[in-house]
Amino acid sequence: MRRRGADFRRPVRRRVPGVFWWALCCAVVLLFLYILTKGNQIVSRPFLSKRTYKNNRIMEGLNITEEMLSPNSVTRQLNDQISLAKAFVVIAKESNNLQFAWELSAQIHNSQILLSNAATRRAPLTTMESDSAIHDMALLLYQAQQLHYDSATMIMRFKAKIQALEEQMNSVSEKSSKYGQIAAEEVPKSLYCLGVRLTTEWFKNLNMQKKLKDRRQVEMKLKDTNLYHFCIFSDNILATSVVVNSTAINSKNPDMIVFHLVTDEINYAAMKAWFAINDFRGVTVEVQKFEDFTWLNASYVPVLKQLQDSEVQNYYFSGNSDDSRTPIKFRNPKYLSMLNHLRFYIPEVFPALKKVVFLDDDVVVQKDLSDLFSIDLNGNVNGAVETCMETFHRYHKYLNYSHPLIRSHFDPDACGWAFGMNVFDLVQWRKKNVTGIYHYWQEKNVDRTLWKLGTLPPGLLTFYGLTEPLDPSWHVLGFGYTNVDAQLVKRGAVLHFNGNSKPWLKIGIEKYKPLWEKYVEYSHPLLQHCNFH
Repeated sequence: MRRRGADFRRPVRRRVPGVFWWALCCAVVLLFLYILTKGNQIVSRPFLSKRTYKNNRIMEGLNITEEMLSPNSVTRQLNDQISLAKAFVVIAKESNNLQFAWELSAQIHNSQILLSNAATRRAPLTTMESDSAIHDMALLLYQAQQLHYDSATMIMRFKAKIQALEEQMNSVSEKSSKYGQIAAEEVPKSLYCLGVRLTTEWFKNLNMQKKLKDRRQVEMKLKDTNLYHFCIFSDNILATSVVVNSTAINSKNPDMIVFHLVTDEINYAAMKAWFAINDFRGVTVEVQKFEDFTWLNASYVPVLKQLQDSEVQNYYFSGNSDDSRTPIKFRNPKYLSMLNHLRFYIPEVFPALKKVVFLDDDVVVQKDLSDLFSIDLNGNVNGAVETCMETFHRYHKYLNYSHPLIRSHFDPDACGWAFGMNVFDLVQWRKKNVTGIYHYWQEKNVDRTLWKLGTLPPGLLTFYGLTEPLDPSWHVLGFGYTNVDAQLVKRGAVLHFNGNSKPWLKIGIEKYKPLWEKYVEYSHPLLQHCNFH
């Protein structure tokens, strides 16, 4: 076989030693480990710094030191004992163990002195100086455990205590309600004095009686439908006077205002005397007594018929029935007073009138009310301010919706409204026989199963679908039981002191009394004689 020439031979390969390759691999691995370690250190540094910062913030917020965080901290042990001992002091007092409570309190005081001294010298407590205090406190805490001052026992005791306090609170609340109702029904001595003085003056002064009989011009005004007619049904002379006076003072045309007042036999002479001797800027005032209304009898009026029933008399006047389950406010005889129910007989009381504004005797007028007589009621009978801006003033809060008769006729979420300032279209009233509707519901409620209290529930039933909502500023309520928004007080045309805290009583709300009192002429000789102030 022939060999190639030298120029055509392949070059000889030089072999790299294996040791070199092994060294190179080791160097790469070491470099990788070094980089990885450095990276972990870079990442862990911010984490550690954040953790340290957070711990520092916690220590600052809790006002603790490193010594207190130590597992061997004497200060922390004393603080823990003091916290537990304070709880046992309260429990011991509740259990009437006053001696033990005193011993705990004394030991707490000793431990606190030790902590205070250590804080003053800015050095941690030593085991030697705190050993006695920790030992004595521990003995007392173990003694507390032996006395069954444990959580389960105390929970049962506190539950019993809470139940007893709730029963006591309910009893006090019931008494408060009764006394408040009695105070609200009280006739102040000054009002009684005024009535007696005026009655005496009326029967003694024959010229006053003759003067009223000769007022023929007044008789014409009483039936003039072009004038502004208001009606009030009340036995309170001073309250009625404030309504008339405030209306007159704030009226643009007081000479066009006619007030029709209806009272009872007892206050009739006094009411006539007061409005005969006082002038209210030319306002015409008529006073009647409901005993003179011949149509007002038991055969026509359900309330009078119910008064003749022995069960009704027992319910309202004796207070022995129903085992006192019914609150006292529901048993007030005033809710059967004809002065309270005459609002349902306005067309019969004033047969010549077409439109009238009804006012309660616990209101104050601070705007001109003449615009009320030009409001279009859109064929409805009653113009009233709705009160359902607050959810509890809807029909279901006044009526018994468990009764099928109520449930089938009335929407429970229908909006309630208020008596106290109402515009009544007497033409529509007569046309729709509203008084007959009232009679129907009043007779259905003879057993008090449809509603219990007052004239508003039968009013809601009677005028259901016949009420036109008025602007809320016409009638602002709540001055006799709650706080009223200052803007509403300023804008309100009629301010209503509904509730127990009437402005002429001592229990009246002081900040609202001036709204009423500014229409009382305290300089009047009769008011001064009867100690009005």
